[in-house]
Amino acid sequence: MTTDIDEARDYLGRDVDCGACPHQELLPSGRCELRKACVQDRYARRIDRFFEWNPELAEEHLAHPHFEVRAIAAKFVNTFLLPAMLNDPDETVRWEAVRRLPHRYRLELRKDPHREVRIRIATLLDGADLLPMMEDEDYYVRIVVARRLDPPLLVLMIDDTEIQVRRIVAQRVDERWLGRMALDPSADVRLEVAQRMTMEQLSLLREDPDWRVRHCLASRLSAEEVAPLLNDSDPIVAETARRRVNGEFNS
Repeated sequence: MTTDIDEARDYLGRDVDCGACPHQELLPSGRCELRKACVQDRYARRIDRFFEWNPELAEEHLAHPHFEVRAIAAKFVNTFLLPAMLNDPDETVRWEAVRRLPHRYRLELRKDPHREVRIRIATLLDGADLLPMMEDEDYYVRIVVARRLDPPLLVLMIDDTEIQVRRIVAQRVDERWLGRMALDPSADVRLEVAQRMTMEQLSLLREDPDWRVRHCLASRLSAEEVAPLLNDSDPIVAETARRRVNGEFNS
């Protein structure tokens, strides 16, 4: 049975016609091959192989109407041609271009209109270069920033609107800020805080409304300090506190 991968069609779905291709002179020398190495084909691997065999032809395809051709050509052209491609209308092309450019060009794409580009840019940056991205409109961009930002700077993200961002902040922020994060409205965030707090700080969460947070305290506090949780309204918390008092497990 014939499948799409067995066919040679261009990005518009038309059959590839080698006789009408501007590169038909490459056929006799084996520098292109239908369904294997063809710049007219809609499959990225075939386009990529075409440029692997003919890298000197990449430059003339930087304005090709198919974004996949432009993006793959960007992998082979002289780097001096790449800055202009940062303004390409397609995000895949912009990303392929900036990957080969010096660091300063990555900074220009921190405000790229497409989230995928900004996410990838954030994975390449460190330190102060990430600061402008802390307030990105896309929560996943901010998640990446929170994972990469230096812990002393994470205090600037303590009040992020997204719970998942604040959870990462709670996992990595300097310990001295955990007391403030113990007041977070999300129990998921407070649980992260409870797992990192020092014994001296844990008392701030003793009356937390979420049983998971109190359970964390019951498993971490000393036998003397855990006594108030023996009568906790949640039976799992109370049982954990009892076992703690009886020395049945260690933290």
